[in-house]
Amino acid sequence: MNHSPRIRTVLGCTVLVAALGAGTAACGSSSHPLSAKPYDAASQISFNGPVGSAKKADPDKPLEVTAQGDESRITDVTAQDAMGRYVAGELSADGTRWHTTAPLTANTHYTVRVSTEDEDGGPGRKVLGFDTGRPGKEKALKVTFGPQKGTYGVGQPITAELNKPVRDEKSRALVERSLQVDSKPAVDGSWYWVDSTELHYRPKGYWPTQAKITATSRLDGVKIRDGLWGGSSKPLTISTGDRIVAVTDAGSHSMTVYRNGKEINSIPVTTGKAGYETRNGIKVVLGKEYYVRMRGETIGISEGSSDSYDLPVYYATRVTWSGEYVHAAPWSVGSQGSANVSHGCTGMSTNNAAWFFDTVRQGDIVKVVNSYGSEMDPFGNGFGDWNLSWKKWKAGSALTKKADKPDPALQARLSPQV
Repeated sequence: MNHSPRIRTVLGCTVLVAALGAGTAACGSSSHPLSAKPYDAASQISFNGPVGSAKKADPDKPLEVTAQGDESRITDVTAQDAMGRYVAGELSADGTRWHTTAPLTANTHYTVRVSTEDEDGGPGRKVLGFDTGRPGKEKALKVTFGPQKGTYGVGQPITAELNKPVRDEKSRALVERSLQVDSKPAVDGSWYWVDSTELHYRPKGYWPTQAKITATSRLDGVKIRDGLWGGSSKPLTISTGDRIVAVTDAGSHSMTVYRNGKEINSIPVTTGKAGYETRNGIKVVLGKEYYVRMRGETIGISEGSSDSYDLPVYYATRVTWSGEYVHAAPWSVGSQGSANVSHGCTGMSTNNAAWFFDTVRQGDIVKVVNSYGSEMDPFGNGFGDWNLSWKKWKAGSALTKKADKPDPALQARLSPQV
C-alpha cells in the first residue's frame, strides 16, 4: 500500500555557528517512517457511528472502530465529549478493533481521533465527529436542590431530591460523584443517602459564617443504569450569616443564645413535662410563624381530656415537623425558669419570644440538653443531621463502600482531562 507523500527525505544541510570561532554542523538524511506526514486513514477504518449525517447515535450502544484489510492496524483511539471528558476504551492486541468500555453521555458531541499504521510503518490519522441523542423524559433522573436561594444559619444542610428512586449501590455512587457542593471558605463535607430519593449534604462541623455554598449536578446525559439517564437540573447557591446557637438546658430551665461563640442572651424557659418531654439533641430552625393555632389533637391528645388544649400562639419558631416550637407562652410565665410544664415545646415570655423570633433565621441551631425526652431523630422530623457523628455520617455515603470505588473507566468519564 502506498500513500503519497508517505516518507519525506530530509536533505543535508549546513549550519554556521559563530561563538568565539567558526564551526559547522551537518544534518544527515532520514527515511524513518515516523518522520512521514500522517495520511488520511479513512479507507483503513470502519466506524459504527453516524458520521456526517443528521442522525444521532444511540448512547446505549458501545462505540467501535475496526481496521479494514490486512495491511493496516489501529494504534490508538481517543473519544472525547464536548465537556472534555474521555471515554475509556480497549484496543485489541492485534490492533484490529477498538471499543468503548464505559457508557457514552447522552445529548452531547463526541470527537474521535484514530491513529493507524500501514504495513510499512507509515502513520495514518482520522478525526471523526458525531452527536448522541437524548433519552426520553420518562428515563431522565432530575435533581432538585434545597433549600431555596437565600441566607441561612450555619446548620442548614443541602438537600437533593431525586424524581426517581436509586437503590443499588453502584448507581448511587455514580449519582453522588456527580452532585458537587462547593463552599467558600472551603470545608470537608459529604452526602448521606436518607433513602432512595433523598440525599443530605453537610460538613464535618457547622458551615463557616458568611460562606457562599453552591450545589450543582453533572448528571445531565450520564447513564445511571439501564433505562435511567441523568437529566438537567438547576444549580443552587445559598449563603450563611452569623453562627447563632441556642442551647436549652431542660434541667436548669434556661436557654442561652450565642452569636459567633459569644453569649448574647440568657432566657428563662419551660420545656416538656412528664410524658411530653422535649427531645434532646441538635435541631435546625425550619421556619418562623408569627401566629399558630396549637391544639392537643395534633399530637394525639383527646379533646376534652385533662391535657387537652387549644391556644393561639405567637412568635413561633419551628424546629420539628411534628410541631415542636420555641414560642411565646404567657400562660406559663410563673413556671419559666423553675419548672417544665409544656407539652414538648420550649415556652418563654412574649418579649423574649419576640426577641428570639427576630434574632434567629432558618438554619440556625437549637440544642436541647438534660431533658428526659427521647433523642432527636436524624431524619424525618426536621433536620437532625448534626446528631450523627462524622464517622456515622460518612458511612451514609455510597462512596465510602469499598465496592463503589471508581474504576478507571468511570473516573475517565466523569473527570475532564487537563
